Amino acid sequence: MKYATAYDGKSMARAVGIALPVSMKKAVEVCSFIRGRELSKAIKLLESVQNGKIAVPFRRYGKGGTGHKPGKVGPGKYPMNVCFEVVKLLKQAAANARNKGLDAQKLVLHSIVAKQGPASWHFGRHLGRRRKLAHVEVVVSELEAGAGKAAATKSENKAGQK
Repeated sequence: MKYATAYDGKSMARAVGIALPVSMKKAVEVCSFIRGRELSKAIKLLESVQNGKIAVPFRRYGKGGTGHKPGKVGPGKYPMNVCFEVVKLLKQAAANARNKGLDAQKLVLHSIVAKQGPASWHFGRHLGRRRKLAHVEVVVSELEAGAGKAAATKSENKAGQK
């Protein structure tokens, strides 16, 4: 699998989940829900989704049939399995960052990307069923002093436009 994010090995840490048993569409929505946040806050958000307290807003794949949830979420769902797998990946990325000597309290999600996994089939009595598999890549970096979420995304946008 090719990596989706430019990676600096000294100031960033990475964790990759390959062929996770989750829906790619739900994984995309969860990734866009926590992208750019501090790592500790992202883990707390996903754990509250697992407990059914906060819904993940479905912006891209929520058209038609996705009910509105309480609060200002709009169409949303509670993707428990995806949140469980992504929390495991976030904790792995935090452990990788600690091994590199980065401060675990200052970690921010630099990039989190979900991609379609391989086409694997369950065979049954009459018809085969396609398994839902996805790849998820998490890259965390250390937040510099005085820089917030807006400053990080602005610098990424300027770098991407050049």
